[in-house]
Amino acid sequence: MLSLDFLDDVRRMNKRQLYYQVLNFGMIVSSALMIWKGLMVITGSESPIVVVLSGSMEPAFHRGDLLFLTNRVEDPIRVGEIVVFRIEGREIPIVHRVLKIHEKQNGHIKFLTKGDNNAVDDRGLYKQGQHWLEKKDVVGRARGFYEENRVEDRNYLFLILGL
Repeated sequence: MLSLDFLDDVRRMNKRQLYYQVLNFGMIVSSALMIWKGLMVITGSESPIVVVLSGSMEPAFHRGDLLFLTNRVEDPIRVGEIVVFRIEGREIPIVHRVLKIHEKQNGHIKFLTKGDNNAVDDRGLYKQGQHWLEKKDVVGRARGFYEENRVEDRNYLFLILGL
């Protein structure tokens, strides 16, 4: 059964204590939002931290690893770089490595991606008729990651930043 003891505690509070608790909760939530928005501004990414959801990038990244992203416009996309991109019609971003770059005479760049653990490139994931990704599709580029050490079932955590 669900314990509702906290409701008894709330009923016993006077108005000032209740107001103080609500204010504290509001401060915690607003602080978290400000930190998130600040990270968005600093990194240039709409989502500065993402969680790896599949095994397509193993052995580099495993399910549950956290990736720290940047998305600076002036940095060129390079072959071998790990990007997080969003495909039209799909809500969940994908973490894969840049496989090929196609640069036109006018400097416009398109690129092809592939998961390290996948047999084929990502053209089958892109929307129908799309063969390349563009810079507008990129949510960010992996600059660091946070993983749980899986050696001998130890629960050490590592943070590796490549800024």
